[in-house]
Amino acid sequence: MGIFPAELSATLNVRPEIVAAAEAHLARWLGDDEFGAYRPLVAALVAEKRWSLLVDSFYQVMPFGTGGRRGTVGVGPNRFNPWTLAASVQGHVAYLRVQRGEVPLHVVIAYDVRCFRDAGGNMPTGVENPLLGLSSRDFAEIAAGVYAANGVHTTLIPPGSSDFMSTPELSFAIRHLGADAGLNVSASHNPPDDNGGKFYNHLGGQEVPPGDEAMGKQVDAVRVVRAMAYAEARERGMVSDYPRRCHDGYIAVNVATSLVPSRSARVVFTGLHGTGDTSAAEALSACGFHVDIEPTQAPHDGAFPEVPFRTPNPEVPQSMDRAVALAKSLDADLVMACDPDADRIGLVARGPDGAWRFFTGNEIASLLAEHRLVHGRVSRPIVMKTEVTSELVSRIARRHGAQVVGDLMVGFKYIGDGLRQLEDRGSFAGVTGSPADLVIGVEESHGVLVTAELRDKDAAGAAVGLAEMASLLKDQGRTLVDALEDLWAREGYVVNRLVSTVMRGATGKARIERIQASLRADPPTEVAGLAVTDFADRADPSGPLGPIKSGTDAASRDVLVFRLGDGARVLLRPSGTEPKNKVYVEVIGAPGEPKAEVDARAERIAFGFAAVMLARGDIALPEWALRVSDLVAVEQKQHFAEVFVPGLLSRQDDVAVQAWIDAELRPYGKDPRGLVLPALRAWVTENPGHAWVIASLGS
Repeated sequence: MGIFPAELSATLNVRPEIVAAAEAHLARWLGDDEFGAYRPLVAALVAEKRWSLLVDSFYQVMPFGTGGRRGTVGVGPNRFNPWTLAASVQGHVAYLRVQRGEVPLHVVIAYDVRCFRDAGGNMPTGVENPLLGLSSRDFAEIAAGVYAANGVHTTLIPPGSSDFMSTPELSFAIRHLGADAGLNVSASHNPPDDNGGKFYNHLGGQEVPPGDEAMGKQVDAVRVVRAMAYAEARERGMVSDYPRRCHDGYIAVNVATSLVPSRSARVVFTGLHGTGDTSAAEALSACGFHVDIEPTQAPHDGAFPEVPFRTPNPEVPQSMDRAVALAKSLDADLVMACDPDADRIGLVARGPDGAWRFFTGNEIASLLAEHRLVHGRVSRPIVMKTEVTSELVSRIARRHGAQVVGDLMVGFKYIGDGLRQLEDRGSFAGVTGSPADLVIGVEESHGVLVTAELRDKDAAGAAVGLAEMASLLKDQGRTLVDALEDLWAREGYVVNRLVSTVMRGATGKARIERIQASLRADPPTEVAGLAVTDFADRADPSGPLGPIKSGTDAASRDVLVFRLGDGARVLLRPSGTEPKNKVYVEVIGAPGEPKAEVDARAERIAFGFAAVMLARGDIALPEWALRVSDLVAVEQKQHFAEVFVPGLLSRQDDVAVQAWIDAELRPYGKDPRGLVLPALRAWVTENPGHAWVIASLGS
């Protein structure tokens, strides 16, 4: 008799082979002594008939994605846990041996502030749970033990230290120490229950296709993990303490990126409970800027307790609300934020009218490109960007006579690889020069690189550039908002919109694959009333990117590009790190066209395409329901449209309506009322006379 009910495949709407694979892995975790510590936890999940969670946790071994594994901490091969990390490290050792030979190997290990507390409440209670309390430091020590057992020396922060290391500092440290590779235990800006292991090469960047697939195959081939306790690894001299001089060198490199001496802007900074205080904030202070730290989000805490929605991502404007409030009280000029591993930069600045304005990643990229091209000292400047990043960056670069690489696949590793090719060959993607000619590398998701001393995005260098640009403008009686308006006046008003649709679990993965296949085979001929004038599939081997190099290359190139009338384009791609599809919309206004009209057109295209895309996955949602926060899964958006709104309307005079609202919205995440408020406002716009539903949310 099987573990799962016979009808489970139909119940969960997944293929029978997925359920069969999950059952096979589940049986191993219940029966194999290697997983004995987890047996009570797994048995409790079975006893509670948590079939959907069990299938998703066991149906596959967590894929080795863009440089590593990242996901929810939990039991099973499709969750991040000591086994999935240890197997990744064992495979990494095998890959390094192929690449570097039988020589002494050295790996730098970094880690962030995370600690698994089961914030989502997915784990059974009342049974032994070896995962609870596991921190990124704990995972780093597990990794060091595996490296040591395989004869690989590691460097990491000394035990007992309260320090952490950001992702960009790891990139610098690998190069500075002459290490063979690096590992960062971090889940970046993901929710609190997530963690991951991301691997770096000897150049301080991540492997690109086909190298990343070759590493993934070594990981997939692991059957036995060699390991020793961290304490034993230290006793054997296989672990060294990270030297302070290396950290000082990283800060010095970022200080050296400064181009102008002005320091008049006052900055409020938040690391959103992460490592940004050791990178961006420290670099700003070392440059001589006046920096005030937002106190409630300063403690290193992987639960992110003081961040709205517990989403420590500077792409989310609300994440910086507290810092903006502090800035207003201090009469500061700008607010900057980092995600917990400090590779992304967020910006809110005061405009000429005194109002505070959030800047998107595309706007940050455009401002910094202009600043560095105006004040830089490079004779043959090079600007690099990913394809989904705004064309405004390319326009700015070409106006200044810079060479442009503008169509890289998503992921900063492709910019790092571009620097490698410049180093090795003196050319890359049609541009010539050396890494020293890089003026800036950018991606729309708030990623910036301003020095070739690193090979990954770094919030510290971006923060220095933004602070000195704001200072220079302040000395002239102007602001960053004025500077952005100047760019639009020169290059044309550009609007970028991003709509993400989260689809979790095995069912969500299958749905994303079905959507991509459908749109690839039968692209729409119009979106939001605009004709599709051109369609490109970046996975097409006959296209400009040429033949597919590997499976990982195919995944990176799973990008569909739709060009529309009126200077608009839409790009669709599945996220490489999260269970979601991402819709990128860019609209370029005609000369003299009112901004409001361009904004409205971008809005129509974004939500119109999202509706078309979801329909290919058999999901029908009204536009107002799509305005539920992108942090919320599609299933909850369906619930909002089909259950919550009708239910709320039927409870207008119900004294218990507040308890009902809390119960219905609880699965949406932290601060769920704020997550659904934009959608409810949009519904009221279409249904005037029901303003009371807004008031029912306390807004």
